[in-house]
Amino acid sequence: MPALEERFEVVAPDLPGWGATPMPAEPFSLVDHVAGFLPGALVGNSFGGAVALRTALAHQDRVDRLVLIGAGLPAWDWTEEMRSYFAAEEAAIEAGDLDAATEVNLDFWVAPEHHDEVRPQQRRALELQTAHEEQELIWPEMAELSSLEVPTLVIVGENDKADFGAIAQHLAEGIPDADLAIVPGAGHLVGLDQPEELNALLLEFLSE
Repeated sequence: MPALEERFEVVAPDLPGWGATPMPAEPFSLVDHVAGFLPGALVGNSFGGAVALRTALAHQDRVDRLVLIGAGLPAWDWTEEMRSYFAAEEAAIEAGDLDAATEVNLDFWVAPEHHDEVRPQQRRALELQTAHEEQELIWPEMAELSSLEVPTLVIVGENDKADFGAIAQHLAEGIPDADLAIVPGAGHLVGLDQPEELNALLLEFLSE
C-alpha cells in the first residue's frame, strides 16, 4: 500500500470473514460489498481476485482497470492436489481444531519464512468464518470472460499451484484486453514472496 499511495488513493477493505470484519448474520453479496467502493481500479489476490473478477463483470462501467493475482475461478475442475487440501482443512475445521486448520493452510499456501507473519491473520479469519452458522453467499450471474472490456493484468507466481497457473492462462486468453505476467520466485502470495516485483507491475499497469 505505501508504494501505491504515492500515486493513488488506495482502499484495502476487509471482506466479511477476514481482518476485522465479521461474517454477516444474513445472506450477503461480496460483489455488492466491493462495488460500494467503486468507481476505481480493482486489485485482488487469490479469492480476492475471484471477487474482483466477478465485481468487474457485474460493474464494467465503474471499473477502470483490473488486476488478478493468483486468482481463483468459479466452477474450476480442481486437481487432486487441491481437493486433498480442501478436504484436510475442512476436516480440521469440522473437528473444531482451528490451530490445525491454520497450519494446513500455511503449509499449503505460504512460504515457510512468512508463516509467523501470516499465522495470526489466518487464525483470525478462521475464527470469524466459523463464529456462527454460515449464511448464503449471493453471486450475480457470471458473464462470459469474452464480454469483459476492462483492461486487465493477470499475475501469477511461477511457483504457484498448477491449478492457478492454468487459471491465469485461461483468464489471460479469455479476457480480450488482458496481459499475463509470471513472477519468478513467487508462489501463491506474490506480494509476500516478491513485493518489489509486484509493486513495479502494479505501478506500471495502473499508471497507463
